[in-house]
Amino acid sequence: MRMQLERSEVAFNMFTNGSSKRINLEARYNLTDEAIRNMSDWPPVVLQYETHKKLHLDKDTFQANLTKFRQTVNESTVMDVLGWYTSVNAALLDHLTNQIKENDNSGVWRYLLAFKNLLKSIESTGIASVYGVNYFGQGRLQLLSYISFVTHSALANDLLNTAFNYVPQMKKEYQDLAANMPNYGNIQLRNNIILQNVQRNASDLKAREYFDLMAIYTDELRKIQRSLRVIIQEYVNENLRDSAHREAIGIGTLVLVLSVSPVIIWLVRNAVATIQVPAEYYASVTVYFSDIVGFTEIAAVSTPLEVVTFLNKIYKQFDARIECYDVYKVETIGDSYMVASGLPVKNGNKHVTEIASMALDLLAGSTQFKIPHRKSERLQIRSGAHTGPVVAGIVGSKMPRYCLFGDTVNTASRMESTGEASKIHISLEMKKALDTIGGYRTEHRGLVDVKGKGLMDTYWLTCKEGGTNRAVEMDVPTYFPEDEDLEPVFIKRLRNENYF
Repeated sequence: MRMQLERSEVAFNMFTNGSSKRINLEARYNLTDEAIRNMSDWPPVVLQYETHKKLHLDKDTFQANLTKFRQTVNESTVMDVLGWYTSVNAALLDHLTNQIKENDNSGVWRYLLAFKNLLKSIESTGIASVYGVNYFGQGRLQLLSYISFVTHSALANDLLNTAFNYVPQMKKEYQDLAANMPNYGNIQLRNNIILQNVQRNASDLKAREYFDLMAIYTDELRKIQRSLRVIIQEYVNENLRDSAHREAIGIGTLVLVLSVSPVIIWLVRNAVATIQVPAEYYASVTVYFSDIVGFTEIAAVSTPLEVVTFLNKIYKQFDARIECYDVYKVETIGDSYMVASGLPVKNGNKHVTEIASMALDLLAGSTQFKIPHRKSERLQIRSGAHTGPVVAGIVGSKMPRYCLFGDTVNTASRMESTGEASKIHISLEMKKALDTIGGYRTEHRGLVDVKGKGLMDTYWLTCKEGGTNRAVEMDVPTYFPEDEDLEPVFIKRLRNENYF
């Protein structure tokens, strides 16, 4: 954090040629040095400031290099300053990522990943703000600087949203930030001005105002970061207390077991080995798949940007709808949309009705969806679902993901692939589960030859009892209207300037 602040203030001082009285660089240097001295554990930083040069720095060597760089900063360019501090922060963030990988089998992994993504979001925001100050201070960004601003702005937003996915309560804090921060709207306005990159008169005053706005904004993000740090600390302390309690019980149990027989010891060791498996078995869940009918043909005659805009719009609407149900979005791959209910938190036998209601809702709303770049065409989706057991757990270390495994997943996918447009294809197992609960209508489809399964007796899910198949408008959020032009401003700008 101190390195991020030092980078911003050094860069701003260079933009104003040292004329700004609001910045005391010596005081900022002292705060950074104090933070370095207080680090009890120095990470093995590998600094790659230039592509041909790697520096393996211990704490004292790093401090010496930093001091030397500060002494020559007046002889450096803004890009030199940005490159130096950004490479240092990247090395420290890389160390943090590696530390999180070593802990990703524990329950704290999602908090640590959220913390890392929030840090990276603040880092990208800081880098983008340097280019923003450059824009107001010089009147226009050169092409490479403009692309860097766009890239880091987009990264900052994506990393922030990813952090919200891991720790949802952070999203409420950010919403409070947006509502209570007096100049939050001005930040969005200034960033949109920079995205347009229209030539304007250079202004140190506008550059200073933008710098102050971004400094306040990043300070607010760091408040959320500190709040998350408290959450992590409380979680770890609670786990430590639980571990201490379990350890005491374990010692007593061990004494008892050792006094009984070696056979008991063997059983306990096998039980412990089983407990250490991070995956969990779920006896009954319902898995849903959908894909877009004719997507391959649509993609073949569309530009990549049109395809991305199309998928972004439909998935935003789907994501808004599934919030109304007790379901978990597993993943999207291309035009495939996968949702499950009954995990990671079990919900008894509700999972089958939650998926059934959700599937009907998504199907009804999809019939009203217009393909953004082909307004005359309506969306058609093919849906499938199946009920059965699965095993689920965290997989991977680079980007851990919650994955589902088992024949239930395969069968649900086959229900979708062997289904028909604008219909919900379900298995006999799901149909029986719905009949047990009641409230849904199905139609017998008959025997279907399913790859890898042979002949299966399947059904169409048509509607709820007392209802009919109706096409209704999806109640999407007001910030995402139906006729909104989804092409980002910066992409339009690049297109107009023939960068594509």
